[in-house]
Formats: sequence, structure tokens, C-alpha cells
Amino acid sequence: MDEHSDSTVRHGQYKVRGGKLVSVDVTVADERIGTAHVFGDFFLEPDDALEDLNAALVGMPATSTTAELTSAVSDRLAARPDPVQLIGFDEEAIAIATRRALGHATSWSDLTFDVIGPEVLPPVMHVALDEVLPLEMVAGRRGPHLRIWDWDSPLVVIGSYQSLRNEIDAEGASKHDIGVVRRITGGGAMFMEQGNCITYSLAVPTSLVEGLSFEQSYAYLDDWVMGALAEIGVRAHYVPLNDIASEQGKIGGAAQRRFAGGVLLHHVTMSYDIDADKMGEVLRIGKEKLSDKGTRSANKRVDPMRSQTGMAREQIIDGFLEFFRARYDTVDSGYTEDELATARELVETKFGTEEWTARVP
Repeated sequence: MDEHSDSTVRHGQYKVRGGKLVSVDVTVADERIGTAHVFGDFFLEPDDALEDLNAALVGMPATSTTAELTSAVSDRLAARPDPVQLIGFDEEAIAIATRRALGHATSWSDLTFDVIGPEVLPPVMHVALDEVLPLEMVAGRRGPHLRIWDWDSPLVVIGSYQSLRNEIDAEGASKHDIGVVRRITGGGAMFMEQGNCITYSLAVPTSLVEGLSFEQSYAYLDDWVMGALAEIGVRAHYVPLNDIASEQGKIGGAAQRRFAGGVLLHHVTMSYDIDADKMGEVLRIGKEKLSDKGTRSANKRVDPMRSQTGMAREQIIDGFLEFFRARYDTVDSGYTEDELATARELVETKFGTEEWTARVP
């Protein structure tokens, strides 16, 4: 029997951030959706519009994109004589859940994550490992993984597209003996001294964010850490596109890189206890950015996690890992000798070179 023409019920679901859970069951016949049933803990007025949600999906090609499915549902609702209210979800959420039911996406429960705890390495090695490990995943030698950075020397890590001279005060960097490395992801500069921030890298199949916009993917991949922050007493919220903030200002930011071969790297740096005075001497930070980082004057420290929790950085990291392990299927792991050797080679040939660091002067 053709795998695209059977009566097997396929299930997909999508949890709207800040909203409700949307589930969809479908069957496929002749490479089109044969039956569809939308359900969940959302609200819908009037309730007979549920029949339209189901009917909008029936007959759609099994290869339909999220945009095509969204449009089909929207058009069906717009054709009704009375207005319809989707409360706690929207047409796009239905489309994403449908794509997942059709097997075009991966869910968190499908994955087993390698968890690599803090291991002290030169920070430039962590920058290199952000290229090495996702490529190992593409090659099938490494699974999806979460890893925590740890380091014992200072470094500024600038975004892939930032201007070196516009971001770094060369005199200040020299005064404090702080080097500069360019990473492979976009976003802003990471001011890294021993124990001053918490950084993690998460590598997943791109199918995990199937159907999500870039903006949605950031919040989706950081949803777990928002829960972990809440458990340790940090009042945080997500600020699109890629920032995590508290009442005192920005806590951290995320960046991503998508690799050919279906792997997505997502990493986050969060302030634990940063010397804002020194940061202001090394980075060319204007008043607007200082305010954004929760720094209103000189001689201040950016310490949202330390001040809000009273916890040591190591305790917070342990809390993050405990929360992640409880939420997902995980196995403890570490770096292989081959991975470390490849990373060292990349430091020599790429990340440690002036050509790469100054590629945007």
C-alpha cells in the first residue's frame, strides 16, 4: 500500500507561546489530507467554526507549506457570514500543528540530547566548537546537544557581521589585556571574563522549528530556559527578536546559525555579574546600549541573575541543567578528542587569525 494513501491517523501539536495547545489529527489519501480534526485547550467563537477549521485542511496537498495551510484556514473563516474569534491560538498555529502531523517536523519528545556540562577551555575554543559540533551532527557523529561554556581567560566575542573598529576600543582592550574573536553567528558582542556570564549552545535539527518564523524560533528554543529562570527566582520575559530581559533591563541575548544538512545552532549569553565600567572601556557602547543592558551610570555592575537569586553562578548552571534534564530525554556527554583536535585546528586556521577577526573592519 502506498504510504501516502492509508488510514493511519497522524498526530501533530503546537503550543502557542503565551497561548494554548493546538493539536491536529490527519489521515492522508492520494498525497492529500483525507480527514482532519483540530482540537486543544483553546477557545473558539462561535463553536461551530471548528467544522470550518477541519474542512479547510481536507484536500490540501500533504506537501503544503505552513503559509499555504494558514491561508487555507484564513480563507475558509473569512468566507463565513459571521466573524470568528480564535482565542489563545491562530491560523498559523493550526498550520504548524498540521505540518507536524504530516511528518514534516520534529518535536522535542522525538530527540535525545547529549548534555555537556561546564568544562574550562579557552573561550576561543568554545567559539570553534560552535562550528565543530553542529558539523559533527550533520555528519551523524554527534546528536542534538546542549553544552555549557566555561573559561578562565577574558575575551570579547563579536558577532559575525559586526564591525571590529566600531565595536571595540583597541586602547581599552589592550589596557585590560582582553582579546577579540569573531563567532559564526550574528548578534552583538559578548563581554566574557571568568565567572561574569552564563553561556550555552543548543544544537537541534532544523525540523524542530519547522513552520516557525525566525522570530518564533528564538522564543521557542529558549522556552525551557525561561522556565529554568523562573524556578530560581529570576523574573524574566522574552523580548523579540532575541533578548531575555528582567525588570532591571536586558539579561541576555541569543544568536543562531543554520547549517546546510539540517542543523540549527542556537546559543545564549546571560549576564551574571559583569563589570560595566570595564565593559564600557573595552566596548564602544553608547548611552542607549548601556541603558539596554541595565546600566544607568558608571561604576555599576550588570548582575541581574546574581542580585535576583543570591545564588552562585555554579548553582544557577546546575539549576539550568537539572531543569533541562527533567524536561527532555538526555544523556550526559563530553567532548571527544577528535572534536577538540578539530576545534584547535580551527582556532589556528580561522578563529585565531586576523583575517577572520577583521573580516568586517
